Parts: sequence; C-alpha cells; structure tokens
Amino acid sequence: MEPTFMQRHPFIKDSLGVIIFIVCVLVGTLLINTFVFRSFNVVGPSMETTLFTGDRLLVNRIPVTWTEVQNKQYIPDRGQIIVFKNPQYNVGTGDEFIVKRVIAFPGERVTVKDGVLTVYNTANPDGFHPDDAQKNDAGSHPGSPTSGDVDTTVTSGTLFVSGDHRVGDYSFDSRSGLGLIPFYDVVGPVEMRIYPFNKIRFF
Repeated sequence: MEPTFMQRHPFIKDSLGVIIFIVCVLVGTLLINTFVFRSFNVVGPSMETTLFTGDRLLVNRIPVTWTEVQNKQYIPDRGQIIVFKNPQYNVGTGDEFIVKRVIAFPGERVTVKDGVLTVYNTANPDGFHPDDAQKNDAGSHPGSPTSGDVDTTVTSGTLFVSGDHRVGDYSFDSRSGLGLIPFYDVVGPVEMRIYPFNKIRFF
C-alpha cells in the first residue's frame, strides 16, 4: 500500500497537530473570557479595605451572558462589587476597566450629606443606607464617612456606583466625576479573589 502524504512527511503531521492544538486553546480561552469568566488586577486604593492593589479578581460573565441570550439587560444586585468598562476611557489615558460597588438603580435618588450616603425610592421614601447590608461582612465593608456633597437621581439604564474608600478623593466614582454607569458597560459581578493565595475569598 502506498504511504499517505502525512505518513511520508511526519514532521508536517506533527506541526499541524501542534497548530490545531494552539488554535483550539486560543479559541477556548476567547470563549471563556467572553462568556464565562474574566480576570482583572486591582490597581489603586479606591476599594480599600475590601480590595487592594495587586489583588487578582475572577469576574463571573455567566449571568451577563444568560441575560443577553434572553435578549435582556443584565442588572447587578445592590451592594455587589462589579467590574465595568470605564465610560470615560480613552486609549492611552486612565483605566479601561474599573471595580466599584453598586449603590443605586434607575429612578432612585442618591444623597451624600454630613458624610452619610442615603438612597430614596418608592419603597423607602424616607431613605435608607445601602451600606447597612454589608456591616456584618468584616472583610467587605464600605468605609465611612462618605466624602462629597451629592444629590442626584439615577437615570434610566444606568447605575450609581461607589468605591469602598470614600474619604477624600481616593475613589473616582459616581460621587466624584465618573458619572453614572450604563448597564451595557457592566462586565459582571466579582465572584472571587484568587490572589494573593492567603486571601482567597468569594464575594
């Protein structure tokens, strides 16, 4: 029997195998990053003392992917820590992706007065303090007091977000010039800190 081309050229066969493997790995990585999980490094003090510079985060893309499959808009939960695309990002300036905590939703009024952040909505016309829900989580609690003088209503299709380090100008967020974050810019909720290894935790 006449040997096939590949049998006569085993080097080509091996090379094609390696190329196919590399392509599969690259495609698989792309699909995972797009639809399942993405990882990000924390840079800066804006989320202290919850997150620190050098922390490596795993962001869950599954809920975003699932809502998009249903032709819906993904909306995170209040108090969740999320990563989103910086709506003010320009190539070469600033951070393309930012991590902050979700404070308020469309139609809600947000105020900061005397260092206290308050949210008003139809269910709470007298206002409530969104940070109260995190008070029992010693490793994920926003700091206080909150700097700034804010009185704004969240517009349709957007979120009001804030860093956890709220004194002074440590956090560039919806209180301090970043503005409101469109739903479509949300990458997903932070699922886990995977580094440093001695500080691994779920959120």
